[in-house]
Amino acid sequence: MNTKDNHVQVYENESEQQQVRREKLQKIYDLGIYPFGDTYSWTHHAADVIANFAELEEKEVRVAGRIMAIRDHGKTAFLNLRDVSGDVQIYLRQDEVSEKEYKLFQLLDIGDIIGVRGNVFKTHKGEISVRVAELTMLSKALRPLPDKWHGLKDPETRYRQRYVDLIMSPEVRETFTKRTKIIACIREWLTERGFMEVETPMMQTIYGGAAARPFITHHNAHNMDVYMRISPELFLKRLVVGGFDRVFEINRNFRNEGISPRHNPEFTMLETYQAYGNFESAIKQTEDLISYCAQKVLGTTKINYQGTEIDLTPPWNRMTMPEAIKKFSGEDFDQVETIEEARAIADRLGAEYTEHDGIGKIMNTCFEEVAEAKLIQPTFIFGHPLEISPLAKQNRENPAITDRFEAFIYGREIANGYSELNDPIDQLGRFEQQMQEREYGDDEAHQMDEDFVRALEHGLPPTGGLGIGIDRIMMFLTDSPSIRDVILFPLLRPEEGRQEAESEENE
Repeated sequence: MNTKDNHVQVYENESEQQQVRREKLQKIYDLGIYPFGDTYSWTHHAADVIANFAELEEKEVRVAGRIMAIRDHGKTAFLNLRDVSGDVQIYLRQDEVSEKEYKLFQLLDIGDIIGVRGNVFKTHKGEISVRVAELTMLSKALRPLPDKWHGLKDPETRYRQRYVDLIMSPEVRETFTKRTKIIACIREWLTERGFMEVETPMMQTIYGGAAARPFITHHNAHNMDVYMRISPELFLKRLVVGGFDRVFEINRNFRNEGISPRHNPEFTMLETYQAYGNFESAIKQTEDLISYCAQKVLGTTKINYQGTEIDLTPPWNRMTMPEAIKKFSGEDFDQVETIEEARAIADRLGAEYTEHDGIGKIMNTCFEEVAEAKLIQPTFIFGHPLEISPLAKQNRENPAITDRFEAFIYGREIANGYSELNDPIDQLGRFEQQMQEREYGDDEAHQMDEDFVRALEHGLPPTGGLGIGIDRIMMFLTDSPSIRDVILFPLLRPEEGRQEAESEENE
């Protein structure tokens, strides 16, 4: 323990309130009380006291939590105590506690964490409370909380100081409580259907499974660069080759891309692989799993997202990519036969393309330009071009497309799946084509992965694969406008960098 004299040291950057709290800290030490206590054996949460008042009335309980309000009336006082379950009122009388405990009470501030032993009762105003018989100091808060009426208004400050955001905003805590419940539902649904949860490498020598730029780091012992994974796909399919018929993984992916209300460089994905399935089984899995989680956690499959009602009840809408483009623009890619015709449509729609892009890639760009944002109700888009689907099985009736789908809600992609390409000769050719795309300047094109081809040469059964963006699902099921609202600690630039950027903008 530090010596007492150290606790009243004044720091130049401290506010007056912080200095007052530090002085109170010293006085608590002077009382012979250690202000950062040890373990505390509580018996009930705040919500338990409220819910079970009939059986707890005039019985002793022990509760612990953070002080959110203090109303001092001289020889009596009321405190609001908040724990993970909610708030409960604490009632303290000077003549019912020791002199030392009352002096301790006088040194308490909003934000301090205390333990209380006492009997449950109801005040004359009818509020369920705990009458203090014993007061224990558990942690002195040296910084004040924001004003309860204004809280943290700046979104970036909320994300940066998530701990304060959670203290001040019960609705934020509820969002992340729902997130935990939803992920538990996902695991429950999959394990009940024979899927085995696995873990695959987050550091990879060859990145793949998606079109994205990776983060690069260096492994000193092997003196080699490695990549933070952009997807676990190729490792999970190796496990299906090895005989695990149904596998899934819920874990982090990392993509060195921009930040927006829908994108964070570090995000959570669910990927599943089902041997002897195909893209149709993955489609059914998507709509059944998401609707199940909504029903289990929210009690309904009809949700309200940012003022729009969205019905998650299966079956979801379906359209081919050309059908979607035609519906929202009138342009018909099903009639396109030449690259010139595709470019002409793109020009009319204002969709950008390069001289190396084929018909399929131009069609996808046009879809993103005119159709994607208009897919509000849950919709599966399928019939993706071969050239943008290097890991998906070619459609046997139309070799220009693949047996692949993407799922959209409120104009946002939430899932991607396909019949997995299990022909090693075809897969090698696709990788070679992707390498050509890299030479043309597409740094998101797939790398060559010879070991994955070797795995396919040992035999991958027909397989349906699925990837779901967990964070985007959380946005919809918690009515959160930004992905940062459903990630506890989203990536932010350092505070110094933010201040410098704001200064430059002001200039």
